[in-house]
Amino acid sequence: MSEKQLPLQDIRVLELGTLLAGPFSGRLLGDFGAEIIKVEPPGKSDPMRNWGKSKDGVGLWWPIQSRNKKSITLNLREEEGQHVLRELVKEADVVIENFRPGTMEKWNLSYETLSEINPRLIMVRTSGYGQTGPYKHRAGFGSVGEAMGGLRNVTGFPDRPPSRIGVSIGDTLAALFATIGCLVALHERERSGKGQVVDTALYESVFSVMESIIPDYLLAGYIRERMGNILPGVAPSNIYFTKDKTYIVIGANADGVFSRLCEAMEQPELAKDPRFSTHHARGENMKLLDSMIEEWTKTLPAKEALKILEDKGVPSGLIYSAKDILEDPHYKERDMIIKVDHPQLGEFPMPGIVPKLSRTPGEVKHAGPEAMGKHNNDIYSELLGYSESRLEELKKKNII
Repeated sequence: MSEKQLPLQDIRVLELGTLLAGPFSGRLLGDFGAEIIKVEPPGKSDPMRNWGKSKDGVGLWWPIQSRNKKSITLNLREEEGQHVLRELVKEADVVIENFRPGTMEKWNLSYETLSEINPRLIMVRTSGYGQTGPYKHRAGFGSVGEAMGGLRNVTGFPDRPPSRIGVSIGDTLAALFATIGCLVALHERERSGKGQVVDTALYESVFSVMESIIPDYLLAGYIRERMGNILPGVAPSNIYFTKDKTYIVIGANADGVFSRLCEAMEQPELAKDPRFSTHHARGENMKLLDSMIEEWTKTLPAKEALKILEDKGVPSGLIYSAKDILEDPHYKERDMIIKVDHPQLGEFPMPGIVPKLSRTPGEVKHAGPEAMGKHNNDIYSELLGYSESRLEELKKKNII
């Protein structure tokens, strides 16, 4: 597709953060055409380059997290490097940073300073606890945000300690909220002509998706705890063992869907049984109901059970591994596994773009740049007009 069709192609972003939350926002904006200029200190790369499994010495997370980005090096701890960034800010729409609050100010790169240079600038700031409040200077990783936001307390089984979800969900949620904030600020700028700060805290991003835990406590005296694979009072919604020793998920808690599940199980009378005929009754008798459903699923191989459930319109599915994802025709049809050329590994598989836009869809043009500073000449020479002698001087001073 033509680059001109990408919806954010006229937006230039300076990405200063490392690891997950800030750079994930950069990835999302880059998927829809924004020019993402990732800044790394010379000689000290983003640790994400080496996170995860590796193949032939190449970290397998980096090409995904940093896809569509350009890489430059710049030492923001030195005054001359700060001056260079301020020159870049003149040409930028957005700065993304996820340092501890106060770091940008210490480097003379506060929003107040940068907005004087470029009043239209939007600064997307993601941190553990936000830019204000008594905890603002604390170090905060996604795991701590998940704990303080309430997620860890409800994750796992009641007879075991709190558990984590198998991905860095706290960072990703913060990145999603930060990206929403960035897009909102860009839209508002069309009216006011002014930029602003987008302040996203990890713990707040987690807390925002925690449903009704606060009114549950304050108004009903209930503290939601770890419940394993169920939701309190919502049944049936669980995993169920099958004849071929695997698990399937069934969600049939709505009255109509539960009736269809009973038909699939060839027990239509259960839908009218007072123990199960209403949402509240099913919640009260969850354990009994789940055991009855599993008695049925244990008589069938998973695929056969799922075919019966699908024919009856009952939400259900396998619990996918990476292998299952790769073999699924729906993933393929929706372009959710795409392959991008990688200079060392050849065809590199990675997740496709979400969401799907009908007229101006996103695009992955390249994997994350393998070399730090790969685009130094492009940015410093072409965008800022630096001469070769100026670039050499900056290299000697370890500024780039």
